[in-house]
Amino acid sequence: MGKKLLELSGKLGPIFALVLVTAIFAAWEPGKFLSPINIGNIISQTVVIAVGAVGMTFIIVSGGIDLSAGSLIALAGVFATQAMVSSESIAVGLLAGLFTGAVCGMINGLVITKGKLPPFIVTLGMLEILRGTALQVTMGLPVERNIPEWFNKISNAVIRIPVTGDTTIIIPYLLFILIPVALAAGFLLKYTVFGVQVYAVGSNEQTARLCGVNVERVKIWVYTLGGFAMGLAGILQASRLRSGQPTTGVGLELDIIAAVVVGGGSLMGGEGTITGSVVGAFIIRILRNGCVIVGISPHVQRIIIGLIIIAAVFVDQLRRRTLEGARKGT
Repeated sequence: MGKKLLELSGKLGPIFALVLVTAIFAAWEPGKFLSPINIGNIISQTVVIAVGAVGMTFIIVSGGIDLSAGSLIALAGVFATQAMVSSESIAVGLLAGLFTGAVCGMINGLVITKGKLPPFIVTLGMLEILRGTALQVTMGLPVERNIPEWFNKISNAVIRIPVTGDTTIIIPYLLFILIPVALAAGFLLKYTVFGVQVYAVGSNEQTARLCGVNVERVKIWVYTLGGFAMGLAGILQASRLRSGQPTTGVGLELDIIAAVVVGGGSLMGGEGTITGSVVGAFIIRILRNGCVIVGISPHVQRIIIGLIIIAAVFVDQLRRRTLEGARKGT
């Protein structure tokens, strides 16, 4: 019974945390926090992190890490907008952003697997390489001229649903991008052979190899998928900012990784879900949004987020040790 409760806590913990932080800020500043405009802002601001967290989930579940996520989001946004302006085609711009993300992710995977290098070092180096590339190709200036208005509406348009009187529900279009992306990724990770292999590699790489899993190929695909997700996040970020900003996304990789960890993913590998990562993204964004509304300084916000990450890892390790002890006991 205790073992089942521990396993259930790992799945429901992120949802409980989301309800808790929402309830705290709703009780603290109900008028501001629960306003339709603020709820819409929270969703819009979360989607970029959540899409990135979807890709990062594959990487972390496989036992890897990607510190270059924020820089890749910036580069994909820059290339997408540049291609869009030069070709006068939104479709070409979208393909350029997604292609940039996938290729950079694949490069990460190839260097890690073929070079036998630690993911931390490779992606830390790529963080600087991709950021430098984004700044170099734009000369440090944003790409903002002649961008089609339709592209800008992807991340900024909303659906307004009148309820009663002055009350209106605001639903950003971005939500209708996040939902199918999360569903597709969740299906891939949970119900396919590839998903099983990702969990196997993250749980025990040597055992997975002995069972016939092509570990190197799985890792390359994992980083390619992660890069593809960052490319999409970069497109959405560029649309939200109405420009390709080479300086955007600084530190965003920390929020993305935090979303996966807070959502139940383990930095040791072998654990994590798409649902948990999306919930984790909302927890991180609600914390930042709520702290601003109640007047908590940005410096204290960083302390709070850091403490929550440490606490999430501590709880995960405690649960793992307890479960391992219960298995040995049986």
